[in-house]
Amino acid sequence: MKFLNRKVIALAMVSMLLIVLTACGGNNATPSNNTGSNTAKENQSGDTDTKVEEQVTLTMMVSGARGPEGQDFELDVLPKMVKEKFPNVTLEVQKLPDEQYETSTKAKLAAGEGPDMFVIWPKTGPMGAIDFAKAGYVADLSDLKFWDNISESAKNDMSYEGKVYAVAKGMDILGAYYNKSLFEQAGITEIPQDWPSFLDAAEKLKAAGIQPIVMGDKDAWVIQFGMYQLAANTVYPSDPQFDFKLQTGETTLADPKWVKTINQYKELYDKGYIQSGSLGMGSAQAMQQFVDGKAAMIFTGTWDLPSVTAKGAVDFERGFFSLPGNDAGQPVYASAATAAGYALNANSKNLEVAKQVFEYLYDVNTPLHQAYVDLNPSISIFKGAELKNTIFQDALKIIETGNAFYFSNQMWPGGVADEMQAKFSEIIGGRNVTAEDVAKAMQEKYQVLSKAK
Repeated sequence: MKFLNRKVIALAMVSMLLIVLTACGGNNATPSNNTGSNTAKENQSGDTDTKVEEQVTLTMMVSGARGPEGQDFELDVLPKMVKEKFPNVTLEVQKLPDEQYETSTKAKLAAGEGPDMFVIWPKTGPMGAIDFAKAGYVADLSDLKFWDNISESAKNDMSYEGKVYAVAKGMDILGAYYNKSLFEQAGITEIPQDWPSFLDAAEKLKAAGIQPIVMGDKDAWVIQFGMYQLAANTVYPSDPQFDFKLQTGETTLADPKWVKTINQYKELYDKGYIQSGSLGMGSAQAMQQFVDGKAAMIFTGTWDLPSVTAKGAVDFERGFFSLPGNDAGQPVYASAATAAGYALNANSKNLEVAKQVFEYLYDVNTPLHQAYVDLNPSISIFKGAELKNTIFQDALKIIETGNAFYFSNQMWPGGVADEMQAKFSEIIGGRNVTAEDVAKAMQEKYQVLSKAK
């Protein structure tokens, strides 16, 4: 495995955030349907002509849950506005749950097929830009014209050997969304600033007859949402190079810092702060519980803002804060990272047309880009963009100080996070499993997968 520059991981996220914040002041996917030669042309000024003379069908596969009807950018808005700009281009989009998306996309690409456009993740994690670039699945996008408007760190996280392979949707932050009315009802007047005060707040909620936290652990991937926030406060502040040492064998995931992190998350279940029976509830059900006012908090990220703010059985004001896994007297660290992004299939027969669509999407002066900004809850990586969703401003203040670390799995081989989720699920289910057992299983999986690379 080729190691990334050490400074990139330790500093890239903070530098990207500071750049952004300074500017802010605050249908089954099928192989491409090529009905004729692509006719993307260069005009005399050297700009790409947006005229596509032949009928072209582009396919796109993305992950996630459908947004509100008519307001899902990828399923509703993008195909419609692409057709308006390029009358001869039809964009067919399929959205799948994350795990199904990963399996399906990898299988199609390995068979030399796959959609023209699809989503990948940063760095070396599962579906990561580096592994996909090495495999030859993704097209080099370095020649596109909008890169000067995008933060360097966001480009770097989607790059390999100096070439850029995807455009990140933004920067995402993990946090705790909370119900301000229920906090007030329980007498919580300030956002917790350390782990002891967070536990105290959860106990006050429980004593008031309020479920402190709801999680849909039937979808085991949500376990990451609390775990990485705690790791940002427990693992990395004292050892920012932890993941590089992991690569070289200088440390392991069985390290006491990871054991402490896992025990912190376990404590929320042991004390009933996360609802019992969470393994029988999916993420969508858990979200409904939150928006219906039946729980005070839910752990997820900026990308889930549309779901979090959906109308429920009761009206209440939402807030957002970084889960403070830090000891008393120590600063809070946020868990923030470059988001997933759109890539193009290197083997697409309609690659040049797809690039034209990208040029239009990421031109800040186009109506399509404005629609993208309006419906994208992630923090913008475009230079000069203003913070659109002020609910995230407190978390951004933490990040502005430099107290932020990436999502842990962005530096792990795909499968390590799955092992963490599976083993921790045994704890939730009441099996005789310890935090040490979870950490050991993570390390063993890491070793196996690292040797396979």
